[in-house]
Amino acid sequence: MTATEATGHGRTGESQRAPATEPQPAPGATPPRTPPLLARAAAELVGTAALVAVVVGSGIQATELTKDVGLQLLANSTATVFGLGVLITLLGPVSGAHFNPAVTLAEWWTARRGGAGVTPREAAVYVPAQIAGAIAGSVLADAMFGEPLVKWSTHDRSAGHLLLGEVVATAGLILLIFGLARTDRLRFAPVAVASYIGAAYWFTSSTSFANPAVTIGRAFTDTFAGIAPGSVAGFVGMQLVGAVAGLALVALIFMPGREGTG
Repeated sequence: MTATEATGHGRTGESQRAPATEPQPAPGATPPRTPPLLARAAAELVGTAALVAVVVGSGIQATELTKDVGLQLLANSTATVFGLGVLITLLGPVSGAHFNPAVTLAEWWTARRGGAGVTPREAAVYVPAQIAGAIAGSVLADAMFGEPLVKWSTHDRSAGHLLLGEVVATAGLILLIFGLARTDRLRFAPVAVASYIGAAYWFTSSTSFANPAVTIGRAFTDTFAGIAPGSVAGFVGMQLVGAVAGLALVALIFMPGREGTG
């Protein structure tokens, strides 16, 4: 879930860049020797699957341990923060650890004029891998807790205020990722991105899905983290709107300055 403009090579996602003299892979960046596309696609699939397994599995565990909805959400968000941070750190050097079509498409858009970022071919591989991984992660979580492997969620999330929450959550995520890239601080992405998602669980009405692939995957489970299939299109549409809004904010806030001006 990160961008690579500041590194001059690689793509966006979530990873760690060590402050060494020799450039290191950053969130959204690929290493100097780019791994094969197959390896990067596998990293995106496995990473997204693991992320959804964390979200869905911790939600199931929380509902089994307590009936207090506030504690359920606290457990769910805490597990997601730690899981996401680990996944970004582990897989960022391989694929950039996007785990999110909104991030992949946003980076493709920023790189369309020859800058650093994913190519159309890479985006066409990443996005299906992320969606397949999200579905697999949801099925895996259900399997681990003895739930039906596939049971469409009945958790309706189609209210207008929830859709607004998704615009805000996704715009903030894109602003964070690409803002870190513009200011050469992508090394902080594992902590920053995970922390933002954890906070957004609580300050957005939608509990911050902010990810089209994760949204699709969560429709396959009728548990705490699920979303009704009828609500998926609205959420995905608002996430894409949020991605556009986030890129607009990046362009406004982080516009290049002029030498000798304050």
